[in-house]
Amino acid sequence: MKRTEFKGPAGYGCEDVDPRGFVSLMDLYENNFMRLRRLIPDMSRLPDESVSELPGCLSLHLSILERTKFTTTLCLTYYFDEVQGQVAEPELTLRVYHDANQVEVLTGHLQHGRQRFDHIPAKTGAIKWKFNRFLYKWLGYCLYLGHSFNGSEKSQSASLQSEKLIVNL
Repeated sequence: MKRTEFKGPAGYGCEDVDPRGFVSLMDLYENNFMRLRRLIPDMSRLPDESVSELPGCLSLHLSILERTKFTTTLCLTYYFDEVQGQVAEPELTLRVYHDANQVEVLTGHLQHGRQRFDHIPAKTGAIKWKFNRFLYKWLGYCLYLGHSFNGSEKSQSASLQSEKLIVNL
């Protein structure tokens, strides 16, 4: 079997990985599902908007966009304060397939919008591989830092913000 090397521009560390086809992509979806389940142990109890806050780290924002019997669509991002306002970076829209135990990146905005895909066509395996590989690494990093969404972050964040407002008054 002849193996070809994939050479692309440097970036998030996934350009050097050869998109090996459908089976490898499905394996990546399954690994992303396992990592996301560690980040969100009980997705059914999660409010539509949640924030995981850790001291000394960026807050991780999660928004549930759609819930159905077999899937959940969500957005995962950090927010940066820029001159023009808040910028979401990276901003990934994910579809969680509960029955198949898989997670797929549907849309992605990376590198301050220089890599923006509002729709990733099914036939573009290299782009799907890149964004899902990035998700795999990002989820690992978030877990390493200690981020988690257990269904109570929204109330904790709201009470922390209320306490900060009272202290500032």
